[in-house]
Amino acid sequence: MKRQIIDTIASYETIVIHRHVRPDPDAYGSQIGLKELLLANYPEKKVYAVGEHDTSLSFLAMPDQVADDVYADALVIVTDTANTERVDDQRYTKGKMVIKIDHHPNDDAYGDLLWVDTTASSCSEMIYELFEEGKEVANWTLSAAAARLLFGGIVGDTGRFQFPSTTVKTFKIAGELITYDFDRNQIFDGMYEMERKLLNLQGYIYQHFQMDDNGAAFVKLTKELLADNNVVPSEASLLVGCLGSVKGICAWVVFIEEGDQIRVRLRSKGPIINTLAKEFNGGGHPLASGATAYSWEEADRVTKRLQEICQAYQ
Repeated sequence: MKRQIIDTIASYETIVIHRHVRPDPDAYGSQIGLKELLLANYPEKKVYAVGEHDTSLSFLAMPDQVADDVYADALVIVTDTANTERVDDQRYTKGKMVIKIDHHPNDDAYGDLLWVDTTASSCSEMIYELFEEGKEVANWTLSAAAARLLFGGIVGDTGRFQFPSTTVKTFKIAGELITYDFDRNQIFDGMYEMERKLLNLQGYIYQHFQMDDNGAAFVKLTKELLADNNVVPSEASLLVGCLGSVKGICAWVVFIEEGDQIRVRLRSKGPIINTLAKEFNGGGHPLASGATAYSWEEADRVTKRLQEICQAYQ
């Protein structure tokens, strides 16, 4: 499949790369890292990375703005996106051909070519594997700009190599990437430094989360609370992992109110929670998933189901 993807890329003059809405470092890393990889090896091609920009990821890169006519006869590649509803910029259907590259469960097998590897720590790790194949069959090289983005994506999706998805292969790839000339400290600072307002909100989370005897925990961040702290929902999402340091926690959910929806951010240290996410308009990885609730009553049902899952796990 990697070879088919490389052959397909070589045959197109214009390539538009998409990723999922509400991007994280792996979304930018795999998408814009792939863009930089292709530009380094096909400077004559027109390669774009599109989607709504998240200012919290400005330290990594900026997406492109493209007109509708760019999609005519273009190859579209969608990275790090499990289902079509989550593709940022639904113009992805306007291209001549679609390739899906992803590491989430393949519940929505969209695209003309699909490469899905759920054993990969991140989609950025898969893009590096694509480079390795391209190096063998087409003399591809990897630029420092691409290496930087892929490293950032891997760091983000592995939680600085702490998550169970981190494998020997992950460390080997990261070891190769840091041989390139880029500033790792700039990536870590951009990813983990916090403004005081976020530290204050993190303190609120630690003070107000609730956890039952089976280690199921939750906290609600209302839009009024976010406004009082001058924090937007995308910034609040950066704090979802902080409860992982709580002793005795088994799985947790952070509810983040945004407009008429409530973002449901699920994390786990053992129980499978992407099945729960699917029950509430979402999905994701077995231990890290997202969903959407449309009322606080529905959010309470998510909490109840999480408590049941943790009880059964114990």
